[in-house]
Amino acid sequence: MQPTKYSKTALGAAILVASLGYFVDIYDLLLFSIVRVPSLKSLGLTGTALTDTGISLLNIQMIGLLLGGIFWGTLGDKKGRLSVLFGSIFIYSAANFANGLVHSVTAYGICRFVAGLGLAGELGAGITLVAELMPKEKRGYATTTVAAVGVSGALAAYFVANLFEWRTSFFVGGGLGLVLLLLRIGVAESGMFSQSKEASNRGNFFALFGSKIQFIKYMRCIFIGLPFWMVVGIFITLSPEFGKVMGVQGDVNAGAAIAWCYGGIVIGDIISGLLSQYLKSRVKVVYIFLSLSVVGIIAYLTLHDLTLDHFYWLCGAIGLATGYWVIFMTIAAEQFGTNIRATVTTTVPNFVRGAIVPISFLFQLGRTFYHGSIILSGITVAVISFGIAFLALSRMKETFHKDLDYVEEFL
Repeated sequence: MQPTKYSKTALGAAILVASLGYFVDIYDLLLFSIVRVPSLKSLGLTGTALTDTGISLLNIQMIGLLLGGIFWGTLGDKKGRLSVLFGSIFIYSAANFANGLVHSVTAYGICRFVAGLGLAGELGAGITLVAELMPKEKRGYATTTVAAVGVSGALAAYFVANLFEWRTSFFVGGGLGLVLLLLRIGVAESGMFSQSKEASNRGNFFALFGSKIQFIKYMRCIFIGLPFWMVVGIFITLSPEFGKVMGVQGDVNAGAAIAWCYGGIVIGDIISGLLSQYLKSRVKVVYIFLSLSVVGIIAYLTLHDLTLDHFYWLCGAIGLATGYWVIFMTIAAEQFGTNIRATVTTTVPNFVRGAIVPISFLFQLGRTFYHGSIILSGITVAVISFGIAFLALSRMKETFHKDLDYVEEFL
């Protein structure tokens, strides 16, 4: 294949749209966790029903992400990266508008499922597009920009939720997505995709399971990301519950904890991306940040009687330690050929997000087994998630210098 040259304007447009798309993606994805308590209270739920229903709705959203990841990933390799990028934005924007109108848990669940379907496509398509457009020595900077801008959407969600009623916050998210669609003009399709249209197994998700080598490589990409969403989905989302048990001096606000955590993740993503460029390694950086994450969770589970401010600072520190999402996504994009890259890059993060379903199930099971102890249950899910991630990373091939202009051969 002959490499395609792109103007700085075309590259800038792709990075801008992918970054802002991820910004709205994260805004919408985390908004539910931020407004979980007030929104469910307005629907008449109280007590343990707030936690149980909140976890159920989160799982429904994550199931939508899982199914949507397969659909959008396959479409991205068959029809193009741009069709997924803008199609997914439209669907999750419409779903969030509808979410602002719900008056029952059932309707809430339907909206979160449809939003999950839409949210599944944007990030993978954006990262794939940017990785294929950029020269290999600079693509780390581009994906770092996308991630750093994107995860700041969580901060925006927190501030909007504090300024407006929860229904209005969903309307804002839907509006941001629809406005973003106006920026689609001038964004170029990947030349690598255009040149690989005749390749075999293009967008064939199930081909990943037909080859032992490809399947193992694919699962490693998923496993190294498990701790990230375990931390956000369990320890940060349920921070009010953990705060009570840990004796935090004051009532922990889940939205504030998420905002602090994602503020740290923004900084962590920038540091991990730049460190990867400096060390010329993706794998080494993930090792560093996974190790920092372990330290952060140990502190989270062992420090007691913290002031509210100190607890939020701890959430921010944990966010910084888990800020390797940009490297995780870049690794996924670099592991596979053009004919299956969008499928991998789109499904991998959504399977990681969707892994919160079995993780939360294990967490709930642990609460029963440990007679209601969320601390012991949290330790259990943390040990399992980090253990799997370190094992997968120990066998991960370095991809920093890899040329992405090739098709995957399935043996």
